[in-house]
Amino acid sequence: MSFAQAIASGFANYVNFTGRAIRSEFWFWQLFLVVGGIAVEILDVALYALVSHTLTFSPLTDLFWFGTLLPSVAVGVRRLHDIDRSGWWYLLMFVPLIGAIVLIVWWCKRGGKGYNRFGADRLPAEASLHGAGRSLHRADS
Repeated sequence: MSFAQAIASGFANYVNFTGRAIRSEFWFWQLFLVVGGIAVEILDVALYALVSHTLTFSPLTDLFWFGTLLPSVAVGVRRLHDIDRSGWWYLLMFVPLIGAIVLIVWWCKRGGKGYNRFGADRLPAEASLHGAGRSLHRADS
């Protein structure tokens, strides 16, 4: 999945907590959050720092984070589904440090092959060989 496809999928599945999300979808969404967050913060500083010498609020940044909160949780839950874990494990995020570390490790894991209780594998084995001596593999590596 490309960067643009991951962003489109994130917004298309705005509050979809069912199904599975592959690693590239999840990590490209995280990259979008970082790049988008930096961009709107720069815009806030440029637009509002000129008006006031002290920037006391960041409306564009706040709108960006508020607008991406639900899709971020949804893609995180769908990523957990891909490794056959319940979305309720996302609540580990509220356990300081340890919870976030566990979730990051899980989000880095390769998704389960075939069907699991959350649906079909979104990355089926490639249909063609890529050269002599190479085996079929998932493109999610």
